[in-house]
Amino acid sequence: MTDGHVLEDKSHFHGVWVFLEARVGALRDVSQQLIGEARRLADLRGAPLTGVLPGHRVEPLAEKAIGFGLDRVIVVDDPLLEIYRSRPYAKVMATLIRRHKPEIVLFGASKNGRDLGGRLHAILETGLAADCVKFDIDGDGNLDMIRPSFGGKSLAHILCKKHRPQMASVRRNVFVAPPHHAERKGEVVRETVELGPQDIDATLIEFQEFTKEGGLRPEEADVVVSGGYGLGEAKHFGMLQELADRLGGAVAASRKAVDSGWVPKMFQVGQTGMTVCPKVYIAIGISGAVQHLAGMQESEKIVVINLDPKAPLFEIADYGLVGDLFEVVPELIRQLDAIKGAGVAVSSALPAEAH
Repeated sequence: MTDGHVLEDKSHFHGVWVFLEARVGALRDVSQQLIGEARRLADLRGAPLTGVLPGHRVEPLAEKAIGFGLDRVIVVDDPLLEIYRSRPYAKVMATLIRRHKPEIVLFGASKNGRDLGGRLHAILETGLAADCVKFDIDGDGNLDMIRPSFGGKSLAHILCKKHRPQMASVRRNVFVAPPHHAERKGEVVRETVELGPQDIDATLIEFQEFTKEGGLRPEEADVVVSGGYGLGEAKHFGMLQELADRLGGAVAASRKAVDSGWVPKMFQVGQTGMTVCPKVYIAIGISGAVQHLAGMQESEKIVVINLDPKAPLFEIADYGLVGDLFEVVPELIRQLDAIKGAGVAVSSALPAEAH
């Protein structure tokens, strides 16, 4: 007995669940990425892997999701679930969890996933480990939820030994999405949860999908050009945009550049920003605090341009250039323009292993 409540026997809980987040008629990539890691955990536990997809007219997405490695998908279809709203989604997930008793539930750490996970752990009186970067199963069958701590200087191992389900969230691009196999067979289970006007905590007036003006979001780009405090002021990010445009990439920033008001928060890479995993990450004027590394260190190739030869980011760089960024970046742009003028594809001018 704890806090006046009798804990339900852990043996009643079985299976691994992934919350599947649908948006604008598609399955969000963080959900796809989670399926691969959840498949590994389910196999370690000898348990089925289930995706849970609340929404409206989303059954085609459920069938597609099975191809990423799910054994089944539970669909709750209701017009009130067409867009994410806190109260109805939390009610649906809490009802299903109490009904089926999964031992592990994973969420993508999108804005919706963070909101949903936080509400559910309070409703279900269980734990939630946020922004995990790795999972394991300990000798007693508990989920070892591993996340950065002390500003990213160490990793914390979090166990939820008494309560079930064990819940955790993972940011986008921490795990790689598994290959999709359209021929994979699985079960789509249709369930209902009673929802009514009392469950609606917000009224939709208008929905507009945000798209970054002039190009890709950093999370979607193969090349990310990221600027730090070394740029000195906001106007110099225009120079980085010029470089990114020539490389078909996107601009991002360090936390210090964001905190200085030079770049909007939505472009921040790092522990308290986004996680990116492009083919090429170009860090310009960024020293490389551990918090920044947490958001980009899994990039395929890392290029660092910094005046300080002792900048920590050089330690993980594949290519490093010690020099004044205000000389180096304009020269890079000139060289790329010259290559383009000569009719050579920019991609062929990059190092072969960075293609």
